[in-house]
Order: sequence, then C-alpha cells, then structure tokens
Amino acid sequence: MAESGPGPAAPRDEAAEEPEGGGRRWGAQHAGARELAELYSPGKRLQEWISVILCFSLICFNFYNLLFYLRLEHTPSVLVGIFAGVITADFLSGLFHWGADTWGSVELPIVGKAFIRPFREHHIDPTAITRHDFIETNGDNCFMTLVPLANMAYKFVSFSPEALCETCPWECYVFALIIFITMTNQIHKWSHTYFGLPRWVVFLQDWHIILPRKHHRIHHVSPHETYFCITTGWLNYPLEKIRFWRCLENIIQGLTGEKPRADDMKWAQKIK
Repeated sequence: MAESGPGPAAPRDEAAEEPEGGGRRWGAQHAGARELAELYSPGKRLQEWISVILCFSLICFNFYNLLFYLRLEHTPSVLVGIFAGVITADFLSGLFHWGADTWGSVELPIVGKAFIRPFREHHIDPTAITRHDFIETNGDNCFMTLVPLANMAYKFVSFSPEALCETCPWECYVFALIIFITMTNQIHKWSHTYFGLPRWVVFLQDWHIILPRKHHRIHHVSPHETYFCITTGWLNYPLEKIRFWRCLENIIQGLTGEKPRADDMKWAQKIK
C-alpha cells in the first residue's frame, strides 16, 4: 500500500532545514539540541527503568489472565474492542503530542525537564530518537500506562470469575489501548529510522498499520503544527480536515493569551 495520500506535501529532508535566525543546522550540533540533551539526568533514567520493568511485568500478568477468561463467543466484541483501542491510542497520542509540542515550557517544575524536554529536542534534532536505547525511548510511555495496568491487575485478583468473564471484551479494549500507547514512541522511533529496520516493521509501515515514515515527515515541517497522531497516523487526515488542532489552539489562546509553540520556537532559534 502506498504511503502517499491526501494532505500536505512531504517536506524537504529534515537535516536540510535550518532554524530561523541563521543558527546551526538542525541536528545534534544545534545549540538548543546540545543543551536539551544535557538535561537528561540520572534520576530521569532511573524513573524510566522502573517504569519499563513494572509496565512489562504487568502486561505479562494481565495478558495471561485475559487469555484465561476469553471465550469463543467473545470473538466479535474482542475484535471490535481491539480496533477501537488502536483508534483511541492514535487519538490520545495526537492529543498528548499536540499538548507537549504546543504548550508549556522546559522550565516548568517537574514536568518541564522530564516530559516536555524530549519534545523540544526532537524538533531540532529529529534523529536523536534513533540514538536512544529501548529504555529512553519507551520509559515515559510505560510510565503513563502503569495506573490502568495496575487497575486491571487488581480486578483480576479481586473480582469473581463470573464478573471477569462478563467484562472480558471491555478489558480487551483497554488492554489493546494500553499496548499501543506503550509502543507509540517505539513506533515513532521507527518512523525516523531509514536503515536497518526489520522487514516486518517495514511491512507494517508500508501498509499503514503503524505510522509510516513518509507520513510522519509531514509533521516535521516547521512550525510543526499538524499531523500529531503518531501511533498509526490514521486520524491525522480527518483531524486536519476539520481543523481540530487549530480550533483547540484558538480557544486556548483566546482564554489565556498564550501563543502556541512559543517555547518550541525559542529553542529552535538558539544559536549558543
């Protein structure tokens, strides 16, 4: 399946784009990128390790229990639930991505360096994510899924077998949503990786089952104001057609006076 489709034209090579104001080229040598990379701390690394270990432990526990309570008659509702979970994950990936790209600052207490910093770095050094290991790539997404995973595990150890069997299709929806949220940043990393990808990943990208590489390049045209969904990218075109993100930005700017992507542009324009 071709990756091209309706929507904005594909951008130039990311490495060829330069920030306004005549600074260094985008990439690891950009002044802002170097400063942001140095803000990655040992404490952040520890949080990511703990999140990944807990997340995948809970995923294994919950998956085993889901298989135990699945019944053949659940098949249609489970399939619908998995599809709905993927769609929901794609929308939530866009909502979180849009929020972190558009608002807030690296200087914000706690969340600034921990969660907004990687988004600022990514726009001025888009290939930095390809140099991150599994823990740094996926730690934050694993952290975000810990509460729903723990809640699901609690149900499996406290609810009756009858109640669990009855709610199994719903839990399959929640589990699919969690799995795709957990894998979103890995999928995002693959969309920036042009060499050495496993064939099965390229197959999924080519058939637009996960975010394709060419599709995601649309987002990386400055000022990075469109195509925010990065799990499958299925919702990017319809959300763009109804001007969903622009409408939200206009509402928030009207209420607060804050300009969208002001902090993002500040980091892009750093020259020393």
